Amino acid sequence: MRTEARQLQLLLLVICLFAITACGQSATTDNSAASFEGGSANEAKAKLVYKQNCVGCHAADLSGRVGPNLQSIGSTLTKAEIYEAISSGREGMPPYDKRLEAEDIDALAAWLAAHTDSKGATE
Repeated sequence: MRTEARQLQLLLLVICLFAITACGQSATTDNSAASFEGGSANEAKAKLVYKQNCVGCHAADLSGRVGPNLQSIGSTLTKAEIYEAISSGREGMPPYDKRLEAEDIDALAAWLAAHTDSKGATE
């Protein structure tokens, strides 16, 4: 019984470590927003911030991995609610208020709020 409990604890630890390391890391170390096309300077900033901090949990196409699908998040949450979720964290998501500048969170929240359908409004 103790061995099974110990194995379960180890498995949960490995899963937690995987989730922590996956969030906030992009698949590549390239700092350009080349995989995201078009848009304003603010949109380009938001896409770069997303690529550097969010892709690991929410996927490049916003379809979700460890974190939820964000493809139509603007239909569910307002820009202010998205800003608060990014800044303070939400339902397993860590807070980014210490990792990102307020203007980066604002740009990201605005860009995500524009996504109001399943294909994404501004991809």
